[in-house]
Amino acid sequence: MTGLQKGNVKTCEQLLQEFSVRSVQVEKIRFSGVGEKDVYNITAPFEDEGELVIAGRVEARDSEHSQVYFFVERGGQWIPRENAPVFELQDPFFTKIASELVLGGVQIFPHATLAGQLGWRTVLYRGKSIAELTEFAKGPNGMKDLRLIELKDGTIGVLTRPQGEKGGRGKIGWTRISSLAELSIEVINKAPLLEGQFIDEQWGGCNEPHLLANGLVGVLGHIANFDTEGNRHYYPMVFALDPDTGEISDMKLIAVRSQFLPGPAKRPDLIDVVFSGGLVRQADGNAVLYAGISDAEAQKMILPDPFLQYER
Repeated sequence: MTGLQKGNVKTCEQLLQEFSVRSVQVEKIRFSGVGEKDVYNITAPFEDEGELVIAGRVEARDSEHSQVYFFVERGGQWIPRENAPVFELQDPFFTKIASELVLGGVQIFPHATLAGQLGWRTVLYRGKSIAELTEFAKGPNGMKDLRLIELKDGTIGVLTRPQGEKGGRGKIGWTRISSLAELSIEVINKAPLLEGQFIDEQWGGCNEPHLLANGLVGVLGHIANFDTEGNRHYYPMVFALDPDTGEISDMKLIAVRSQFLPGPAKRPDLIDVVFSGGLVRQADGNAVLYAGISDAEAQKMILPDPFLQYER
């Protein structure tokens, strides 16, 4: 399989220095039918029962209690799909495994030991369609950014993001299973970390893995840090992973907040946040990035396909 180039770990600051801000085509994605609530941290559109659907996080500006709605486009606006289920989740994501739809999101709940604080975990559903989704797995408490991908040989790659003693503020792990029936908290917790990705003061995760033409996994993710004033900075990034060896490439940024259109932020410390929701690769060498912006809205950007370099 293709050899991957990996140098020393790079910080957000170094990646920003390497990134050249270019002119790109950007537009806001218009949602309606949810009252005054925001829709952000969306998936890329995916097909379900013959039409394109976007799953999105729907939330009041002053709350962390969100729901995941499924939206369809009508007259240039995305509206809630009639009779579709609504999940009590944050930050939805999807993949296809053995021709089944697998959908997940982050579930919040009262923290077991810290009064007045919330805990979280990833919950996964599967079904032939959105209407048939049923829960089949939960990730470990305290883990977001758990992702699955079907590989060329039919096995399933598992990308994890432990925090705490193993992962610090959040690092990416990788393992493989032969079927969804093998997915367990023990398997997830034992996944080895990918080395040399994040310094301990910064963190990141996988948002959407892509199976590339040569069998590599192209990872769409994010790298993030705090500045000296406690503001959060989230940057969309990509890297490639060899599923057989666990070897990875250097990561690179693919967008920054200043390239997107001006808009509201949930809080002042979230202004510089771009959440990589999903990426749709196109035949013309470009790709469309679907992103949550400043925890308050959603936009999309047309940019050169960042995974082509790993397929050459």
